[in-house]
Amino acid sequence: MLTPASRVRVRSAGPDEQAIVSLGVFRGLVSIGGDNALAIELESADREEQGRVRLVPISALLAVDILEAAKPEEEKRAEPSQTPGYFR
Repeated sequence: MLTPASRVRVRSAGPDEQAIVSLGVFRGLVSIGGDNALAIELESADREEQGRVRLVPISALLAVDILEAAKPEEEKRAEPSQTPGYFR
């Protein structure tokens, strides 16, 4: 399962029919102007690329490899109020 903080390798469509490989940590799903994209914080030996966030449009995805899956956070629910409400 793809969860935030999972380490991933993403292959996406690039120029001249070549794939762009992005290796890093999945940070979440981003919506820009109605298009959705994966946000990947890059890992790289190149200092210029290290730590950058790459947005990969869903329509450009070729493959997503989950290298290390992070545990999903449990849904947090608010405790019910102890004071009586308007409806019983």
